[in-house]
Amino acid sequence: MLVVEDETVLADAIAEWLRRESFAVDVAYDGDAALERLGVNEYAVVVLDRDLPVVHGDDVCRAIVDAGGETRVLMLTAAAAVRERVAGLALGADDYLTKPFALVELSARVHALTRRARPATPPTLRRAGIQLDPARHEVRRDDRHVPLSRKEFAVLAELLRADGAVVSAEDLLERAWDEHIDPFTNVVRVTVMKLRRKLGDPPVIETIPGAGYQIR
Repeated sequence: MLVVEDETVLADAIAEWLRRESFAVDVAYDGDAALERLGVNEYAVVVLDRDLPVVHGDDVCRAIVDAGGETRVLMLTAAAAVRERVAGLALGADDYLTKPFALVELSARVHALTRRARPATPPTLRRAGIQLDPARHEVRRDDRHVPLSRKEFAVLAELLRADGAVVSAEDLLERAWDEHIDPFTNVVRVTVMKLRRKLGDPPVIETIPGAGYQIR
């Protein structure tokens, strides 16, 4: 996910809030930096301030739409007039939020857009005796509550969403961490090791040599 907001305090607050919701979040403080990141990374959702310096938020939104991907745009603005919201949606934004806003509402809208940006998945993910409820941030295995850290939860969610397919360490790194993570880190391996220990026996996360991880 990418947060694009020139008010640095607000941008950082939004990013921190969404990271607590187990999202991997990058931040850009102007439109030009946003376009650079969009040229390198594919984001499920972009939280985009409309009134950006350097490159206007409208132009960033047009670039996202013109790229033709599945990225969803939540546009932010201080303008409350209906015509402003209509204009933003006409540009191709998927949702609109007027400042000031509650962070809990922003995260609810982001969750909704994330569901639209990927193939539909059931509210509760289930596989191999594991139940993961994204809304409640709760994991159970065979009716036993399993407390997980934010990153452990995010990794497990990606493995469950794969529906039995192998997920590479690189994909897990991209989806559960942000752009500042060292690509050569062993954090994925360590997180999977902790997950296995917390989920208990029999082990359900398999390591596929040279490919990644899988929950059959």
